[in-house]
Amino acid sequence: MKRISYTQAVTEALQEEMRRDPKVVIWGEDTAGAGGAFHMTPGFADEFGTNRVRDTPIAENIIVGLAVGAAMTGLRPIAELMFADFFGCAMDQVMNQMAKARYMFGGQITLPITVRAASGAGTRAAAQHSQSLHSWFMNLPGLKVVVPSTPADVKGLLKSSIRDNNPVLFFEHKALFNIKDQVPVGEYSIPLGVADVKRQGTDVTIVAVQQMVYRALEAAEILAERGISAEVIDPRTLVPLDRETIVNSIKKTRRLVVVDECNLTSGAQNEIIALAVERAFDYLDAPPRRLGVPDVPFAQSPVLEDYILPKSGQIVSAVQEIIR
Repeated sequence: MKRISYTQAVTEALQEEMRRDPKVVIWGEDTAGAGGAFHMTPGFADEFGTNRVRDTPIAENIIVGLAVGAAMTGLRPIAELMFADFFGCAMDQVMNQMAKARYMFGGQITLPITVRAASGAGTRAAAQHSQSLHSWFMNLPGLKVVVPSTPADVKGLLKSSIRDNNPVLFFEHKALFNIKDQVPVGEYSIPLGVADVKRQGTDVTIVAVQQMVYRALEAAEILAERGISAEVIDPRTLVPLDRETIVNSIKKTRRLVVVDECNLTSGAQNEIIALAVERAFDYLDAPPRRLGVPDVPFAQSPVLEDYILPKSGQIVSAVQEIIR
């Protein structure tokens, strides 16, 4: 094992996959000349050449559209959107082309596309650069949605995403870029659709996504001091969702709290709670609870941004309310 940052883990995954497969190409704003907006592709243009690593205009529809066409002709493109907030500029390419082309061509083509995008709040980037929009794409058949939280997970899941023959939307949380943790040395990958139990517990299941995994683990420590054993599950991918791991945990603990950074209305929390109600209702000793961002835009003000982001103390309170 070695200790590296989330950002370094992304760089290693990209580099290893480009060395392994010459069909892997990458492009986006500042990807080549500047080494990426968040410096995740430093020196890539020198190593792999500007035919495989290209800078693009600030035009997300072009970035994604190029990836769709390139994938149809046999390449494995990695398209980088500087911020996930600007998926909106490429929505026709994403929802009507990338997500549907394989189906509409009767499986005669594959679209091995990975679209990477920086998402999430906590960096004081204001309303247009702080959103967590992964729940949007859970409602679009044909796409896979990946939401890693740790350096080891981001590397292993990114490698699997690049190798997948279907389009994958890969969300990298900005507030986690400097997080450091242990990552395996050498070749490894993590299959999509397999959740990770970050902490074992017996009294309550907390399902948490990306930055909220760390808040949930903090809450679990506080709860342990109060005699409550919390199991923390990181789904890691939302499509496909590891339903079995979540349901089996609920059957064991008999209580559920779901916390995510997307908005409460139609957020990923609701899908996971629906799963609990449909497949583990008779096991629940209390109504499930959900935590998320209120249906308001993010402010640039640190005080206001922190106010609407779920906190470990709120998770603790939600757990205690359903254990009384």
